[in-house]
Amino acid sequence: MTSPLNISKNLKTILQTIDNKALEVGRKEGEVNLIAVSKVKPAEVIAQALQAGQRIFGENRVQESLEKWPGLKNKFDGVELHLIGPLQTNKVKEALPLFDVIETVDRLKLARFLAREMDATGYSPDCLIQVNTGEEPQKTGVLPDDLDDFVKSCLEEYQLPIKGLMCIPPVGEEPALHFALLREMARRNGLQTLSMGMSGDYETAIELGATHVRVGSAIFGERPPPKPA
Repeated sequence: MTSPLNISKNLKTILQTIDNKALEVGRKEGEVNLIAVSKVKPAEVIAQALQAGQRIFGENRVQESLEKWPGLKNKFDGVELHLIGPLQTNKVKEALPLFDVIETVDRLKLARFLAREMDATGYSPDCLIQVNTGEEPQKTGVLPDDLDDFVKSCLEEYQLPIKGLMCIPPVGEEPALHFALLREMARRNGLQTLSMGMSGDYETAIELGATHVRVGSAIFGERPPPKPA
């Protein structure tokens, strides 16, 4: 387990790197937000990051988040929780009260379910559209050629609170190409939020306009490999 000292030190280092890179490329200090990716980490480890002052976190699974975050949110003020993994339609009702931002709106069926539940419950977290910039068949996300129509449907037909875009570049490809593509798609659709960049490439993402970077292993240490089925 990573010690409290290491998590605090890791956070301080990453936040300083983020601000330094932002200033280096002509952006303002504090303009880029750090999402600490806490998936598969137990509540006691996440609490160490909260005690160190971190307030924005990212989780992949609704069920895992329900087990950890209600208690943590009760203990710590000002938490902003992002869903950064796929959202199944049968989990929408559970997700809306817990998450402050849903980053993975990726299909019209999900948009329809989100709109219906937002109307029914009054919960209305900000939403980002996940774009499959690499057009990888095994990945979720809206294809680049479909993005403009998808944004229009989400905003006009479903009236979702769409604030921006997110992407996960393909492994082994130059991430800058994907970050630049995402920035251009956001620009032409009038969207301000860009969630892009992870532990290995977040400095490149900042150069290309990221407003949020998602960093997990550089804060909490490497995640264990998944258990065999």
